[in-house]
Amino acid sequence: MTTHMQIKDLDRFEGLQKQQVPLLGEDQVNTISSSESQRQLQPDINQGIIGHVAHGKSSLARAISGTTTIRTSEEKIRNITIRLGYANFKVFKCNNLLCPPPVCYQSFSSKEFKPLCSICNSDMTLVRHMSFVDCPGHEMLMRTMLNGAAVMDGGILVVAANEGPQPQTAEHLVAAEIMGLSGLITVQNKCDLVTQDKAFASMHQIREFLNGSAAEDAKIIPMSCAPNFICNVDVLLQYLVERVPVPVRNLTAPAHMKIIRSFDINKPGTPIKSIKGGVCGGSIVAGVLQIGEIVEIRPGIVRTFDDGRVVSTPIISKVVSLFSENNPLKVALPGGLIAVGLTLDPILSRADRLVGQVLGRWGTLPPVFSGLQIEGRLLRRLVGLAASNPESNKVTKLKKDEQLLLTVGSLSVAAQVASVSTLDPSLEKKHFFKVRVTLASPACAEIGDKVSISRSVSSPKRWRLIGWGTISAGKLGDMESMI
Repeated sequence: MTTHMQIKDLDRFEGLQKQQVPLLGEDQVNTISSSESQRQLQPDINQGIIGHVAHGKSSLARAISGTTTIRTSEEKIRNITIRLGYANFKVFKCNNLLCPPPVCYQSFSSKEFKPLCSICNSDMTLVRHMSFVDCPGHEMLMRTMLNGAAVMDGGILVVAANEGPQPQTAEHLVAAEIMGLSGLITVQNKCDLVTQDKAFASMHQIREFLNGSAAEDAKIIPMSCAPNFICNVDVLLQYLVERVPVPVRNLTAPAHMKIIRSFDINKPGTPIKSIKGGVCGGSIVAGVLQIGEIVEIRPGIVRTFDDGRVVSTPIISKVVSLFSENNPLKVALPGGLIAVGLTLDPILSRADRLVGQVLGRWGTLPPVFSGLQIEGRLLRRLVGLAASNPESNKVTKLKKDEQLLLTVGSLSVAAQVASVSTLDPSLEKKHFFKVRVTLASPACAEIGDKVSISRSVSSPKRWRLIGWGTISAGKLGDMESMI
């Protein structure tokens, strides 16, 4: 048993080393990333859709991408997003100068390559290929929203004109600020349900709500996403193209992907010879993945022994397919949501069992921690609660042995406070803290990674966001090799 397998330890696995494909050179990667064919196949940015439940987030995704993000039977029955939804779409610009902005911007599904303008039937040019990450808005699913925020590059805050800002509108906005989402856009949805005077009053209410937040200068776009009345989609598309830049990516580093979904794609009764390996879905944050590459998933298989020891066994597998929605890839780049087909036993990936883990080039992933030291700050008040007494919403200090819920990357994990101290006792900075926690399950993370902190409060008990911080140190967990 080892505490942390170093890269040099891989020399003893000669068979796997011979199977590893060579890393692409910097010139090769730059050529692929700038090619029109790659832009047509894979999105280059992840745009999150956040906000209160039933404010029309999934309707917005469907109106732009043509794809529904409500897919499971339970979601269809309840007509809400429960798991993270995803949809790719392309934005094309009409080449005819007679089609002025914003109507020259039109969206199509990811499988369209040469569409014609719906207004003048002229040729169009691809200007942006994006992925939507549709987050559930119910208060019970806040941890799912935080998991999705780990792969977002920017966000769209959706507020219904007939209801205005609600508790989870505030909680999602604070979470977006904590995770550092840039270029937030606000959509005033469901304008078809209110009068003109009510729409203007609602917009003023939204603007007041945004004051003092990271989105206080954000553009507010009035929209309707009802299937029989879609309005101002072109205005949002123009803003996404002209005001939301593609983040700078590290393409030469070893591949590193955060897993937000995992599947068993085999149907019941599939013959043994036809069974396909497990599939992991997520977003590459650095490097590139290639078909044939030997990859590792950490922490991997986690076991708890009778003596209380928790041991993780990293999973070693091989990439056999790469997909961006329905588009097959030979090489996957950072940005956009991708599906990685592996030689992995599908029982390990079914029903999102690998969510929160990290996939990357074998031997290059961050360490696995069983405990963390976090330096950060607490919110002054709880968000997402509609309490009549403001005093009941105050966030109290962390306490020894308290149970918390941490979100590290795309992983939500329970943790127990081992020790806590205040970084600065002055009145202005009393909410700044340093805390050591023991994790209920190991986490693959790097020093400096952001962590959001939630506490079980209110009645009925719900996990509520109370603070955030960064990992300043960690205790390495026990690990065993699978080979």
